[in-house]
Amino acid sequence: MDNFKYMAIVDWAKDYIASEGLKPDDRFLTEKQLCTIHGVSRQTVRQAMMKLESENIISRVRGSGTFVTARAAASSESQPATAKKSIGVISTYFSDYIFPHIVTGIESVLGDVGYTMQLSITHNQVLEETQALESMLSSGVCGLIVEPSKSALPNPNIALYQKIKESGIPLVFFNAKYPWASFPYASMDDVAAGRKVTDFLFECGHKNIAGIFALDDIQGHKRYSGFMESCLSHNVKGSEKNVFWFATADKNSIFKYAKDKFLDMFSSTTAVVCYNDMMAINLLRFCKENGIKVPEDLSVVGIDDSRYATICEVPLTSVHHPHKKLGNAAAKMLVGMIERGDTVCEDEIFEPELIVRDSVISV
Repeated sequence: MDNFKYMAIVDWAKDYIASEGLKPDDRFLTEKQLCTIHGVSRQTVRQAMMKLESENIISRVRGSGTFVTARAAASSESQPATAKKSIGVISTYFSDYIFPHIVTGIESVLGDVGYTMQLSITHNQVLEETQALESMLSSGVCGLIVEPSKSALPNPNIALYQKIKESGIPLVFFNAKYPWASFPYASMDDVAAGRKVTDFLFECGHKNIAGIFALDDIQGHKRYSGFMESCLSHNVKGSEKNVFWFATADKNSIFKYAKDKFLDMFSSTTAVVCYNDMMAINLLRFCKENGIKVPEDLSVVGIDDSRYATICEVPLTSVHHPHKKLGNAAAKMLVGMIERGDTVCEDEIFEPELIVRDSVISV
């Protein structure tokens, strides 16, 4: 296993020299940097360095550092610069909802400027995020675009992200970012989204409004914040009693295990703000199964304006998510950090747009 690890670093180093277009006597990476990039011990890196030196790829000068040899630089000229042009993209999901549009937005920008994309999916699991980060760093990506997993919960990857920062590898988050992270991010204004749909319900005459929000991601917390801001601004102070929190992993089962809770909640409310469109669709199904008419008995709003919002039995009022634009923005931020050396990059926050459909009635 150790033999495999150090040989993988040897192969990666040769690709790195080619992709970066390093010239004879250019400084090569330090042992510490290689340890951070590959997540291996100093001993493994030293084995790799010895192998590279024996093949006359690098030359180590005591007290000065490690340098690229003429032989390595010459052989790299005929090799394609792939690693330099490789960007790692890590998303919680991909196959459905708004995620394909975000990734398409990222890929279109990267493709236009000559970068390729390595895509990894975490299924919103932090350990899968760990594996994705380590794998991409080992492959020599020159930047990362990451959607956090369970962004509102304690995260075991803090040290790994700190190593990424110390190694100077540019990173941009999208949709959300961890509260402790200092990397920039591109996102919809989720507080404004929660506030906007709730304001609309108040404008339609609703006073008793319920909310259903995800407890394990920052987007859920921010959308809840917008919901509460709207309720307080309309002098409705008891709305938090009508809030139901769910874990993302339970999103498809909450209406089964909490049926009585929801029926009781809806008996005293006239409208519901849902964390996203998928939750709103599940709520529409629950209402139909339990004889609750939407919007006559209960008005429902979602967030994200996914394709589900228009094809469901009762088209949903929702807030449009700027998915492709958001992906474009995240990619442009990262490319700027890589090519212009931007060290300070402002967050890109998109203002949400309300889309009114048939799921809300005035009372």
